[in-house]
Amino acid sequence: MFATALLWLQSDSAAAGLMGGGMMLFLLAIAVVAIAGIWKTFAKAGQPGWSAIIPIYNVYVMLKIVGRPAWWLVLFFIPLVNFVIALIVALDMAKSFGQTAVFGVVLLFFFGVIGYLILGFGSAQYVGPAAAAPQARAAAV
Repeated sequence: MFATALLWLQSDSAAAGLMGGGMMLFLLAIAVVAIAGIWKTFAKAGQPGWSAIIPIYNVYVMLKIVGRPAWWLVLFFIPLVNFVIALIVALDMAKSFGQTAVFGVVLLFFFGVIGYLILGFGSAQYVGPAAAAPQARAAAV
């Protein structure tokens, strides 16, 4: 009886290992696709594409692309505030590439992998930092 139970546990462990390995490969493939989309988006905006793979620095480059100040990087480390800031940056990123706010919320905030693939490999052109325009107008007044 003990040998039967041990054999049953071993077969479940093998199945769990295969499932875990398959899931890991699937998530790795999604990560590679996401990096490719962000890399091309950064390159279109005139920033180095390789910065998409450097943690924290990629957020700094993204803030630079959308025209937000560098100190906003600190806001990404504050729980709950980071969601609001990420939404604002997604909206600014969409506007920086001439897209609508709906594109920013749905495709860049909720489905970022798809949104950045569309920006990077699609026909969208970088039109300049969206957040810098209101600041420049306020300084001119």
